Amino acid sequence: GEQGLDFDALLQRIHPAASRVKKLAEETPSAFVAFDVLADGKRDLRATPFGERRQLLESALAGIEPPAFLTPATRDRVEAIDWFERFEGAGLDGVVAKRIDEPYQPGVRSMVKIKHLRTVDCVVGGFRWNRGEEGRSVGSLLLGLYDGNGVLHHVGHTSSFKANEKRELVATLRPYVTEEDADGFGLGRTPGGPSRWTQGRDLSWVRVRPELVCEVTFDHLQGDRFRHAATFRRWRPDKPPYACTFDQIAVTVPFELRHIFAGVR
Repeated sequence: GEQGLDFDALLQRIHPAASRVKKLAEETPSAFVAFDVLADGKRDLRATPFGERRQLLESALAGIEPPAFLTPATRDRVEAIDWFERFEGAGLDGVVAKRIDEPYQPGVRSMVKIKHLRTVDCVVGGFRWNRGEEGRSVGSLLLGLYDGNGVLHHVGHTSSFKANEKRELVATLRPYVTEEDADGFGLGRTPGGPSRWTQGRDLSWVRVRPELVCEVTFDHLQGDRFRHAATFRRWRPDKPPYACTFDQIAVTVPFELRHIFAGVR
């Protein structure tokens, strides 16, 4: 669509009720994007170098029409940089670099993902205990940003701490713990509760007063929350919490997926 990839809409398509799946398939049709081929009939291509597999894939999908697509590929570094900068507006995290002489290696991360990374200052509105170490070790910090009306919304989490740092966080956070519903995420979007994706997981969290600010890195803002976990960089005692707003994040120019696939070769 005009706003690029919509992962939230895609997740809704994964539903146990067949009638619901059929309804959503009509309302929000999905597309198929091919990026590699591992077999051609009974011929196993996993030992074939990626460059040859790519040529076979292009031949097999010559003349393919929507909603099936072939992912674009290039050996031109300048063109790849251009894609990296422009295609973010379609919801893509970045680009993937692969060696053309390597075979397919199951279970091995041989490719290199070059992703967009940005920094943003967030308010800590809560935290979760490290599983099995409640009261002794913090598992993750729950991050928030203020909207234009001054309401704090949960946008994601960060858990990029060493074991000793997670234990030290207990003393850091303890003075800010509160049970007041109006504090932290009390008025805005709160951390997610149980769902069919999280059955059996303990999603309880501890509310803290929104007074601590930290700087984190993130790769993509999906709607109004981080698509993946953020990485903690440092505390920001010099920054007031109310200054941690969505306005900090630069809005990327929308880019339609059909334009990305239009020039595939």
